[in-house]
Amino acid sequence: MAEIIQRDGSWAFDGNTIRITPGLHRCVPLFRQTYGEVSVPLEAVSDVVYEPERKRGRLRMRLREGADPLLQATGGRLPDPADPYRLTVDADRGGVAEYVAEEIRHALLLDRVPKEPTTAYLLPGPPVPVSVRSSDGTVSFDGTQVRIDWADTSDRVKRATGPRIIGLGDLVQVEWLPNSGYEDGFLRFVTPETVFSKLPPERDPYTLDLWGSVRRDLLTALVATAVTARLPHPSTRTGGAYDDRGRQRSAVPGRADHHDVLLRRLRELGELHRDGVLTDEEFARTKAAVLRGFG
Repeated sequence: MAEIIQRDGSWAFDGNTIRITPGLHRCVPLFRQTYGEVSVPLEAVSDVVYEPERKRGRLRMRLREGADPLLQATGGRLPDPADPYRLTVDADRGGVAEYVAEEIRHALLLDRVPKEPTTAYLLPGPPVPVSVRSSDGTVSFDGTQVRIDWADTSDRVKRATGPRIIGLGDLVQVEWLPNSGYEDGFLRFVTPETVFSKLPPERDPYTLDLWGSVRRDLLTALVATAVTARLPHPSTRTGGAYDDRGRQRSAVPGRADHHDVLLRRLRELGELHRDGVLTDEEFARTKAAVLRGFG
């Protein structure tokens, strides 16, 4: 057993699995504490390195592409302190950290673990049901459907449409960008009908606009990960090519579907306008945004 315990948390390697446990110190981000213990099978690991620095070093684990729904959902955009595969190490424990890293690397060689992308998730992601209250509303996922209940501070158009319920089978993918404190983030649920939509997050009824507490809004990554873990693996998607950054491209509807989706969105807006939910100005502004997105 190779193990290191720090204020940030602990790593323990038994030859087959790396058990990563978050620390209980107040410096450990809420996201890490909520995400909880992570058991990483050796076959999911690409490499482990220890990066020494003057006062504190870092132990970092790199996973194989496609092995972890958390990394797939967040796209590497988790802040470093919230990253479960990063451990801050005191300088006087650098030797122990290097030993743990060396033991894992040695096991990778002995087991001949490939570095190529995986064709299935090797980690399960967070359990369901999961529910998070964000600045724009509460988002919940029970394993079969996503539900968004808007907050009193949400855009009027969102609140007028009522709770948004999306079945897992209707989802293409989840897009997530954290609230940095300087720029707003979002959690967008992409369906075949919204693939082409480019409404801004604050007005998109399929998107949570993350603009409030950075600490709380980061928890929306839990829902993004739980949903992603239950969607088809990127390697199985139709047209599963990768873009120039190595990220999986999503399947999108054809031109005929594109036109049908546009008509449905405009019809929905027209109904809201006729019912008096949208003012003339709101209708014109939202309609223009929809048309730009489908252009």
